[in-house]
Amino acid sequence: MILKRIFDIILSALAIFLFFPILLIVSFLIVIDSGFPIFFLQKRIGRGAKAFNIIKFRTMKINNDNITITVSDDNRITRIGKYLRKTKIDELPEILNVLFGQMSFVGPRPDVKGYADKLKGENRKILALRPGITGPASLKYYNEEYILSNKSNPKKYNDEVIFPDKVKINLDYFYNRSFVLDLKIIFATIFRIF
Repeated sequence: MILKRIFDIILSALAIFLFFPILLIVSFLIVIDSGFPIFFLQKRIGRGAKAFNIIKFRTMKINNDNITITVSDDNRITRIGKYLRKTKIDELPEILNVLFGQMSFVGPRPDVKGYADKLKGENRKILALRPGITGPASLKYYNEEYILSNKSNPKKYNDEVIFPDKVKINLDYFYNRSFVLDLKIIFATIFRIF
């Protein structure tokens, strides 16, 4: 989908320009709240099952273990991080991943290696897509941290309920993707955030 990539390049360049003041303010607030580093880089699995570093604003205290599940009341989250996660502003730096061609605005969210490895058979078709900042599964589970915080075993619930459902939703997106659907998802995401 050449049109999709052109759209991603133009929109990401425009978004970086428009959101630059917000990026600076948030960077300053992170430093005041919890010091450096400003950004959090994490290996994720992208298109073609290739690893890349996703770029996010750091919302957690430094030197945390490699826990991959986060709940809304997680004590590792910084004061400013709670707001950034709630509003999804922590994901704004992912626009750079879009500009670099590692991600798209719309697609399946990129998983960490342990979860991407669970994709078998037809489900691996999802890895043919550029991962997205948003997507149909992201819309359904926009409050995933809150959902998980209400479960006695968040990791088990994620592994047995949420992850398989996301895979199903993302596979459906794989078969039905279109530029018009992407636009609908972008507008639905904006509506959901605001």
